Amino acid sequence: MNKTVIYLSQLFLFLMVTVAHSQSGISGEFKVDYVPFSKYVRPMDSTKTNAESNFKRAQIAFEVPLSLKMDQYNHPKLWSVVFNTSYAKMENRNYEMESLPIEFQGGFPNELLNTQIGVKHLRSISPSWSLLVMASVGVYTDMVEINKDDVLLQGGVLFIKQFNPKLALGVGPVLTNSFGVPMVLPGIYFNWETTGALHFKVTFPEGAEIGYRMSDTFDLKAVVELSGMTAETKIGNKSSLLGYQQIIAGLRPQMKFGEHWVLEPTGGTTLLRSFSTTNRKIKEIFKEKDIADPKFTTTFYGAIALKWKF
Repeated sequence: MNKTVIYLSQLFLFLMVTVAHSQSGISGEFKVDYVPFSKYVRPMDSTKTNAESNFKRAQIAFEVPLSLKMDQYNHPKLWSVVFNTSYAKMENRNYEMESLPIEFQGGFPNELLNTQIGVKHLRSISPSWSLLVMASVGVYTDMVEINKDDVLLQGGVLFIKQFNPKLALGVGPVLTNSFGVPMVLPGIYFNWETTGALHFKVTFPEGAEIGYRMSDTFDLKAVVELSGMTAETKIGNKSSLLGYQQIIAGLRPQMKFGEHWVLEPTGGTTLLRSFSTTNRKIKEIFKEKDIADPKFTTTFYGAIALKWKF
């Protein structure tokens, strides 16, 4: 997958995941996830080394509706504020700097911080079409130095077609300064889900899940999920984007407590875990690298999330 797609999916994910399920009250999630030490795979020759890194992250996100009305189609007309913060801590040990790609001669990052705030407006324009307008500003940093280059702006307009209660597809222009100058790129939203006892869900860019609802309060799911973090960093005194990506697979029981609380632990494995960098230049957007990105061997993945809706 081209790393530009991963960067943009990470930047816009927090605004897009609530498109299909607008809330009439405050909703949010607190999540921690953990990947234990796994071996570094040298990209030049795909050799597994004795160097290793782990990954620990805490995330909090919430949405606060400012205005919610039902329109003539009995669909929501919504204005809301959305906030998201992710902080990751990594330990890196036994590395020989000469085994790292030139972009990482200073070593892999020890910390990453992504924090952003945005506004969202959702409204119907016909019985089956909706319009989503979103904008956000955020700080994406490796915590070495925080300056104006770490501030990224995003915005976009998506036209969403609700084919039926189970399937929605949205496309539209997205504005970002991630690659230095403001530029417009295509944005995509996709959601396909069923609601029976045996159910599934496919969402771009999040991932997919299949589950069995055993009762009104307990649901067992198998999930595949994409996540990551982005940071502005300096490589050779030039501003670059550093990306951390992971794809996990596992089992996720969902337990509901009353009307407002949901607990979701996850246990599984990492299918992919890697770092990458790209220069903040327009010509670099779809450029493929000559060698693979540095990655890590497969290992255990664990997480627990608490969600609420009032």
